[in-house]
Amino acid sequence: MESTICGRLSLSPNQVFHNPNPGDKHILIQGSWTSRGVLMSLSPMGQGKGGVLERPVIEKPTPGRESEFDLRKVRKTSPPYRVILHNDNFNKREYVVQVLMKVIPGMSLDNAVNIMQEAHYNGLSVVIICNQPDAEDHCMQLRGNGLLSSIEPASGGC
Repeated sequence: MESTICGRLSLSPNQVFHNPNPGDKHILIQGSWTSRGVLMSLSPMGQGKGGVLERPVIEKPTPGRESEFDLRKVRKTSPPYRVILHNDNFNKREYVVQVLMKVIPGMSLDNAVNIMQEAHYNGLSVVIICNQPDAEDHCMQLRGNGLLSSIEPASGGC
């Protein structure tokens, strides 16, 4: 009777594999346990001859999946930039709020009103802090809708 037993075995140099009954699927493992996690299969050879360990299948990480540490090394963070809205005397307040909500992803009505109010009373307001390409894109979209805006490097981050 020939059968194959597949499973994950933890290996160490001090372990002994013993199969008292060749037909039995239970294996006694003696010795210290060390987590080495190698996928092995054991095929009994016959009565009283024990089993033979076949070639181990070494598990490799899935291609395209790196650890979080590796991803941090690959991605270089660009310095943050501020998108600034300037006050103007040409656009109505309601229009400015609508444009902010349309151009900036995730902009709520309350945030858009607060940004508009700050620009109206103080002359300018920070709309969003993001990486340079996104800041340039937001600035151009605001300008394309008739609002005065600019970008500048954000010293000190968010």
